[in-house]
Amino acid sequence: MNLSIRLPAASGALETYHVQGTPLEVRAPTREFNRIAYSAAHVVADPLRAGELNAEPAIDWERTILYRRYLLEQGLGIAEAMDTAQRGMGLPWKTALELITRSIEGTRDIPGAAIASGCGTDDIAPGSVSSCDEVIRAYGEQLEAVQRVGGRVILMASRALAKVARSPDDYRRVYREVLAMCDQPVILHWLGDMFDPELAGYWGAGQFPAAADVCLDIIAANASKVDGIKISLLDDEKEISFRRRLPASVKMYTGDDFNYPALIAGDGTHFSHALLGIFDAIAPAASQALAALSAGDSDTFNRLLAPTVPLSRHIFRAPTQYYKTGVVFLAYLNGFQDHVFMPGGHHGMRPPVYFADVFRLADQAGLLRDPADAVARIRKVMAPLGCGD
Repeated sequence: MNLSIRLPAASGALETYHVQGTPLEVRAPTREFNRIAYSAAHVVADPLRAGELNAEPAIDWERTILYRRYLLEQGLGIAEAMDTAQRGMGLPWKTALELITRSIEGTRDIPGAAIASGCGTDDIAPGSVSSCDEVIRAYGEQLEAVQRVGGRVILMASRALAKVARSPDDYRRVYREVLAMCDQPVILHWLGDMFDPELAGYWGAGQFPAAADVCLDIIAANASKVDGIKISLLDDEKEISFRRRLPASVKMYTGDDFNYPALIAGDGTHFSHALLGIFDAIAPAASQALAALSAGDSDTFNRLLAPTVPLSRHIFRAPTQYYKTGVVFLAYLNGFQDHVFMPGGHHGMRPPVYFADVFRLADQAGLLRDPADAVARIRKVMAPLGCGD
């Protein structure tokens, strides 16, 4: 292979990049995983039907469901209608419920397909909420809708609750009453303010140790209703300290897109399962690494995931909430969609050099499934900047 392209660099100039990676094969797993692994999945926009930024998003449903099938067929579960799908950042509750319903219906024929769906309070504007009772009702309405279509629940953090709660006891009460409505154990979600600034001070505490105490109290008091918790704080030490304190029946699902290999591998006593946005972008590496881990082959596990970490850290760099832009761009490079447009205009939230580095790092991780096509695709995007051979 002798492919090269001139791309923007951090220096502000164009630099020639020579494609060097060997694409990983996309295949079904060779053995059952010994970790539960959910990939939070993005949505494919339909730019021809899109309206203004405040209009209901236009979704290319066929490509959106095909992408979920691609993930499922590699042994990964789907974390549906989460922040990777721009939940609360371009994907309103009405469209999220349609996405959940279509995903469940559109993948029933895949043996063992695991789909867990985000349930929150985003059908009400935080500014319009004045009491915890309103938050409980909002959670209840979404719970009923998701459970009615047969969905397993991921109980998302609530911007509305963060606004109206006055103490940790408000969180204890809301989660107690909401969890009582759940018809099977759910996955809780602690989403850090680097992903969503409106969730600062969640659990009624400004600092991690106090917030962790409140969250663990809630889990212990409702353990029969909690399958596990996903923590997205991008801090491995916090996750490790937290998972050591979990009840034995409650799983830790890492949401740490910076440190996931070591957290999934574990420390010999504890380990984390996975519920990660980066698995959308690195599915072949994730699938094959998890199969290797299950076979006791930690060397292959680390060899496959190590080059994905620089890519993930780049995609999730600050401002972290715009990581979906990198995920969608990589799906475009790999031919899963023919454009880079996103609901809410999020394709415009990163500079050209960011996209160029997504290309470079994906290549180095073996994640460009057809390098020649990927070069042609990025050339189309970068052509106005003078990029070329």
